[in-house]
Amino acid sequence: MALITSCGNNKSTENDDKAVLDTVSLSNKNFALAYQDGDKIVATSIDTMKQISFGGATDPAISPDGNKLAYTLSDSAGNRSVWIADLENKSQGKLQVNGNNYYGAVWSADGNNIAFSVFNNQSIWKIGVIKADNSGYVMLDSTSKINAFGPNWKNEKEIIAHDIDNLYTFNLSGKLIDTKSIKGLIGNAYYISSSNNFFYSKDGKKLIFNASNGEVLDGLHDRAEAVYILDIASKKVAPISPKGVHAPFLFVTADDRIFYSGEEKPYTRSKIYVADLNGNIKTVVDKGSNPTGALK
Repeated sequence: MALITSCGNNKSTENDDKAVLDTVSLSNKNFALAYQDGDKIVATSIDTMKQISFGGATDPAISPDGNKLAYTLSDSAGNRSVWIADLENKSQGKLQVNGNNYYGAVWSADGNNIAFSVFNNQSIWKIGVIKADNSGYVMLDSTSKINAFGPNWKNEKEIIAHDIDNLYTFNLSGKLIDTKSIKGLIGNAYYISSSNNFFYSKDGKKLIFNASNGEVLDGLHDRAEAVYILDIASKKVAPISPKGVHAPFLFVTADDRIFYSGEEKPYTRSKIYVADLNGNIKTVVDKGSNPTGALK
């Protein structure tokens, strides 16, 4: 079922530094979902189906209150940067970060901070954090040789990331406060890449992640990925996404709603699903990928 329809054609601007927001009524600001639809981003309220879309951008990340959208822009030189759009007045601004390759914003649950991946001058991926008012940028763990892929908020004061082998927890001062072996957590049956993501449940007792188990689905050229949930106490891992669905993108809200995009055979169209910790699944968008959800 298609709950969302597109808002029309969108084009990026000529100077590579802006995305064009459609002139759509925004009388209802309670956007609940943002996702990629081909070459454009859509932010929408599932309940009211009010929506806004714009082209020329990737990596949508809707703020917890549903009023702002973070996204990545790439210029003609291959530089990436994170921008913030206000979904009511359509103003846009670039995050004030000292660097030319940073992307993939994620909002803290209170909406006060934004984390993202940033490439430092030693060619190592780190976590950047900036306040939502575009002040106070810091690079976490800036001097170590640890790569930090897929940053996500564990809670409002801690961020997790991984280097394929280990799952790290950092506090907002940049201190590494915990290191866990990924194989020690989930076992040896899963293949982790830099694009995979990990999320702790709100109570910290479960770990939600996407990964490949080596399965090659008929019609899919790469190894299939799926969404899994680990019960940390029992060390039991269970799949969330259905068998036969390739699920390369995962996002979990602070209230434990699991959004993911997945493709079914013949693997030519991506849909967006939402699930709970018990594995109950609902299709929310019939054509889209890379979803993030607001708390409302």
